[in-house]
Amino acid sequence: MNINIRKIILFLVLTFAVNYLMVFVYVQTGGKWEGWPPMALAITYMFIPMIMAFIVQKVIYHQPARVPFGISFKINRWFFVAWFLPPVLAFATMAVSLLLPGVSYTPDMSGFISTFGKTLTPEQVEQMRQQMAALPVHPIWLGLLQGLIAGTTINAIAGFGEESGWRGLLQRELAPLGFWKSSLLIGAIWGIWHAPLILQGHNYPQHPQLGVLMMTAWCTLMGPVISYVRVKARSVIAAAIFHGTINATFGLSIMLIS
Repeated sequence: MNINIRKIILFLVLTFAVNYLMVFVYVQTGGKWEGWPPMALAITYMFIPMIMAFIVQKVIYHQPARVPFGISFKINRWFFVAWFLPPVLAFATMAVSLLLPGVSYTPDMSGFISTFGKTLTPEQVEQMRQQMAALPVHPIWLGLLQGLIAGTTINAIAGFGEESGWRGLLQRELAPLGFWKSSLLIGAIWGIWHAPLILQGHNYPQHPQLGVLMMTAWCTLMGPVISYVRVKARSVIAAAIFHGTINATFGLSIMLIS
């Protein structure tokens, strides 16, 4: 199987052009990065790789997409790895964070509240504390449960919007490069693709410029993990579950630290 450079470039140009233009138009027309509008934009943003992948594959190249993209619902153990590995990584991240200077363990979530309470009034912060204290179990366990549910439902659907492009079309087309080269390259492309959102304050609100570099590094390193899950599961659906669950559970890594 040879690499179809024209097909890859066409997919990337269409995807990046539409996504980058979406954010540019939103900002230029006065859109603010607060409230529900940017969230709706970000969710829509995630489905563009899928749309462009199917346009390139089906409309332009007249080729099947279901099997080449790995769209299979035949469940195997790697689906469960895709589901449970993200929270394991979140807790491992928290553990590693505690090894760093200036980071401390706060089981009462005081560090979490002080970080995110900056955008709330003192009354709202106190209300948050009271609501957490009234819960029958620690909030982190509720967060884990909610994350696992969201990871296989609504978040997985949004994750499929990206993964059908990255670990669907692109992983198949770059397969001749070998696993490591292709997965790292896809990860880097995936990271750079996030740039317009990051620059507006998504993910790294206090460090938008440095955030682009951090997001690209994170995606590059995470690329082989998701690609491996996709290969072993023989399904891009497993990659979508991994993607959806990691989006839903990453907050666990900062809930108990200051």
